[in-house]
Amino acid sequence: MTMKPGNLDAGATAPLLPKVNPSDDLTSRCGASISGAVFNVSTSMIGAGIMSIPATFKVLGVIPGFLIIVIVALLVDVTVEFLLRYTNSGKSVTYGGLMAESFGKSGSVMLQVCVIMTNLGALIIYLIIIGDVLSGNQSEGTMHLGILQEWFGIHWWNSRACALLFIVLFVMLPFLLYRNIESLKHASAISVLLAVLFVAICSTMAIYAMWRGKTQRLRLVPDFANGVSVFNLFTTFPVFATSFACHGNVHPIRAELSRPSDMSSAVRISLVLCVVIYFSVGFFGYLLFGDSIMADILVNFDQNFHSALGPLLNTTVRLSYAIHLMMVFPVINFSLRANVDELLFSGKPPLATDTSRFVSLTCVLLAIIYLMAIAIPNIWYFFQFMGTTTIMCLMFIFPGAIILRDVLGISTRRDKIMAVMVIIVAVGTSLIAISYNVYSSIKNK
Repeated sequence: MTMKPGNLDAGATAPLLPKVNPSDDLTSRCGASISGAVFNVSTSMIGAGIMSIPATFKVLGVIPGFLIIVIVALLVDVTVEFLLRYTNSGKSVTYGGLMAESFGKSGSVMLQVCVIMTNLGALIIYLIIIGDVLSGNQSEGTMHLGILQEWFGIHWWNSRACALLFIVLFVMLPFLLYRNIESLKHASAISVLLAVLFVAICSTMAIYAMWRGKTQRLRLVPDFANGVSVFNLFTTFPVFATSFACHGNVHPIRAELSRPSDMSSAVRISLVLCVVIYFSVGFFGYLLFGDSIMADILVNFDQNFHSALGPLLNTTVRLSYAIHLMMVFPVINFSLRANVDELLFSGKPPLATDTSRFVSLTCVLLAIIYLMAIAIPNIWYFFQFMGTTTIMCLMFIFPGAIILRDVLGISTRRDKIMAVMVIIVAVGTSLIAISYNVYSSIKNK
């Protein structure tokens, strides 16, 4: 396997995933398909954030909720296009290489740190939620049983630690040992289909409740008369931003396409798919549960729907989401592992060619994620932190900064205006959201 040379040091320009020599396998000879790229990009986006989308509709109302989903998708399209245009025009083939071209080694390191923090945090959150689904959790003194405990009762072998250890060793690890992201396209396809299944079940339950006259009253706009403040609205933006985060995986997926120019189309198709999924989940989830909806919609599926199929649907929703996260996990891990390797072992041979380093790094990272998922009792503060800091940098601030720096001299006046607007939106919403969350925490003590 060889790494495409660049005009900067290897640590700055090494791809998130090494290029595969054409003699290695059939996938490399043929190149990845655009459908595989669509599934991988969509899987990068559809993660834990989807469960919080309905709760944002409770704050925003249906119409502003839909508008913000579309606005964030358009901003993501703009910033991904920024990255791809500079990639196609210059010698850098990675996000880190672009940052190094524009801001030197410090820019590349800043990006790698943000990618590592974001991906590590996301994978910990995924594992925590999988543990909640399988083994339950305890919140505010109330014990919520997991699927395994509902089926078999409470035993030591279906505790959170044991259930997650089994998943990590026998489900996660085999997927993580794949060295080519195209090899995960089938897992990604299953992940997207499970997300669609979740939408279908929510929609069916909402339509059934509507037929029985049991749906909740929808608000089309924010309810400012009953305690919702303007600042509340800004706390929803990080949730939507987190739900569309894919920038760290754009270059690895592009590197394996038979025609790299297809990457823009793959991203746009993925964005349209995610807009449809997110609005459907938000609308039907809010229609089904109304103002009683929780920050994690899975909690609401503990309720009794007064139907013989209710328990089956509840189990199907929770289990399908847990499997969805298991399929997302290895795709996100590719970016995490490659960036940790570049940060710690720059100048070494490509990771995929060094079996001992590849396996050791994979196992160490997985062990850290497992231990932190067991130790951390609550995911939501960290979820908010990522959505207002590292994810904003990766999605909006860094791409905008590359355009404004314009080391290749290809940015138009319109590009620079868009870059300034994107940065202002990202920084402004993040500062307001962080300030309001801090104020609310202090006020509630």
